[in-house]
Amino acid sequence: QVQLVESGGGLVQAGGSLRLSCAASRNIFSVISMGWYRQAPGRERELVATITRGGLTKYADSVKGRFTISRDNAKDTVYLQLNSLKPDDTAVYYCKANAEGNAYWGQGTQVTVSS
Repeated sequence: QVQLVESGGGLVQAGGSLRLSCAASRNIFSVISMGWYRQAPGRERELVATITRGGLTKYADSVKGRFTISRDNAKDTVYLQLNSLKPDDTAVYYCKANAEGNAYWGQGTQVTVSS
């Protein structure tokens, strides 16, 4: 089994920055990709960014140029740097790993951006 734990969320002013981390409880084998999703109250969970084992990245159009996803394969850890934050970025951010033939989710970390 794999447990993913997110950290780094918090309350920031618009225009501020946060760095989220997602760490796995053990080494993950056969990783296809890891990524970040977010969900605001009353809205569907949406893809924010993904990164493959080889480092290829994809971003939602709404965050391109502001967020950066990165990873440390040796630590099975993925990061999300959130810059130029907007109130619309307020959501619970979830880490996801596609590996070992399964999808694994973290418990989420709250990001709140005030005006």
